[in-house]
Amino acid sequence: QGQLVETGGGLVQPGGSLRLSCAASRSICGANVMGWNRQATGKQREWVASIRGTDSTNYADSVKGRFTISRDNAKTSVYLQMNSAYPEDTAVYYCAASPQYYPPPRSVSSYEYWGQGTQVTVSS
Repeated sequence: QGQLVETGGGLVQPGGSLRLSCAASRSICGANVMGWNRQATGKQREWVASIRGTDSTNYADSVKGRFTISRDNAKTSVYLQMNSAYPEDTAVYYCAASPQYYPPPRSVSSYEYWGQGTQVTVSS
């Protein structure tokens, strides 16, 4: 059984919203920086957002101001609220965990634990 399980993917229209969820084991979610990464077809996987604790967040420039990462106080779930979605946001989104606290992990290679991914398609 996976230790990181994403849900919430699907089809959303351009300009629409979608919320992704990641259920994580406490041992992983409580001890690591949590993040979201994504991979579009034919492209390399890229970092999207990360959260340390419950309120220290970082975002890729491509999603800043549109996406919000959050984590519940029990530190067993991580969320990605996607607003004002663009067609270029279409990708498989992966929840991931990194032991790197400083500096905040902004590269895919910083993450050690991964979920199976959930597909997000932005299209009319």
